[in-house]
Amino acid sequence: MKKVAVIGSGFAGLSAASHLAREGYAVTVFEKNSSAGGRARKFEAQGFTFDMGPSWYWMPDVFERYFAAFGKKPSDYYSLERLSPSYRIYYSKDDVLDIPASVEGLCNMFDQLEPGSSKNLLRFLEEGKYKYNIGINELVYKPGLSLLELADTKLMTGVFKLHVFQSISTYIRKYFKEKKLIQLLEFPVLFLGATPQNTPALYSLMNYADMALGTWYPQGGMHKIIEGMVQLATELGVTFEFNSSVKKLELNAVKAKGIIVNDTFRPFDYIVAGADYHHVEQHLIPEAYRTYSEDYWQKRTMAPSSLIFYIGLNKKIEGVLHHTLFFDQDFIKHAEEIYEKPQWPTQPQFYISCPSKTDPTVAPPGHENVFFLIPVAPGLKDDEETRERYFNMVVDRFEQMTSQSIRDNIVFKRSYAHNDFISDYNAFKGNAYGLANTLMQTANLKPSIVNKKINNLFYTGQLTVPGPGVPPSLISGQVVAGELVKRDRKAVTKNLNS
Repeated sequence: MKKVAVIGSGFAGLSAASHLAREGYAVTVFEKNSSAGGRARKFEAQGFTFDMGPSWYWMPDVFERYFAAFGKKPSDYYSLERLSPSYRIYYSKDDVLDIPASVEGLCNMFDQLEPGSSKNLLRFLEEGKYKYNIGINELVYKPGLSLLELADTKLMTGVFKLHVFQSISTYIRKYFKEKKLIQLLEFPVLFLGATPQNTPALYSLMNYADMALGTWYPQGGMHKIIEGMVQLATELGVTFEFNSSVKKLELNAVKAKGIIVNDTFRPFDYIVAGADYHHVEQHLIPEAYRTYSEDYWQKRTMAPSSLIFYIGLNKKIEGVLHHTLFFDQDFIKHAEEIYEKPQWPTQPQFYISCPSKTDPTVAPPGHENVFFLIPVAPGLKDDEETRERYFNMVVDRFEQMTSQSIRDNIVFKRSYAHNDFISDYNAFKGNAYGLANTLMQTANLKPSIVNKKINNLFYTGQLTVPGPGVPPSLISGQVVAGELVKRDRKAVTKNLNS
């Protein structure tokens, strides 16, 4: 059995590990932290269980397809609940919108806000469905190694229906005039890495995922997905080594002989880097073997970072759902302060996840588990004074918008931002979501999944294809495993023939 080292146990690393183990490789996953999951880890404190990162479960079909590849179902590992309403939006203290879970309910809501707009919504979602089927079922499973991959009949004949060369801002405004509806439809792209004006309308597929496929929650928390993936990987024979920091790759000509883990050499036939791509390239291998320069990385457009507050309250709160968005400030200004003029935001939009509204196991009885998140530009100076200023800002606004006090009921508080992303994940510029999905950083224009100078080193995760987000990371692991297997079998055939 050929031996494969997988660096990092996030969604992409776990996916790659399981797909390779299924193909007969001896896989070891090395994780620098004490538990699996990467950004999707959990932590427990004072009876609260907090998901550290991802909190939205969208695109359930991607998870189903992942587990089905191994003859399994998500329900073999965790229980899903569809949230209804999907989420709540505060436009002001007296202007609150609950987003229905059904298309029929959405149509009624759209007609109330903009009479007659339900017809446009149905057309908008139908076009989003086409993009979703092409984008998620076809495009994202391609390894991004050749432009010929895009010469697919469906892609070529449907290129104009994908609206790749039109901004989603312009596209949405062709259908809707009501400001609140426009904000609702633009919000999913806020985390993709550009303003709506600079994001291709292809990504209306996110609206289809949101509104037609629904918002779900795995009981126990998002980390239950990680627990299921680790269990599956273990069943397939994958070995895990935690608290194991990879210091460098040991090279021999055009091959990596293995890795140095906690100052010990470990030999491997192949290496899959699920850790931060920039960190692996710039810190684990010599300059002569790097595909990309530091200058290249500095010119990349990154998706946002996040300032997160994990809060435990000793009382129940009103006015929020499992997911609640606060759009009471200038959406465009905040987006510009993330993407175009990177700075700490003047008056940020923010988001709250309160999973204890759905799941009583994540907080003690009578308590509430609350997760505040502010999307911010990567690469900002991060210090405790700044964090505290924004904490007070969002708590003041939360209390004002929901007409209740929570400050005196806080029994647990932890903040998390750029410095933590760098410390825990070696994240480039402290990013939270990876490489931005701009037109010039799509498909073959992303950093390659293969190192062009080390023929047994591969990359997976949110800085390569297909891009940021949990479902794309699952797919990324499958794509890189497929490419490794393909190249390995080709090399074996070549050796046998010679």
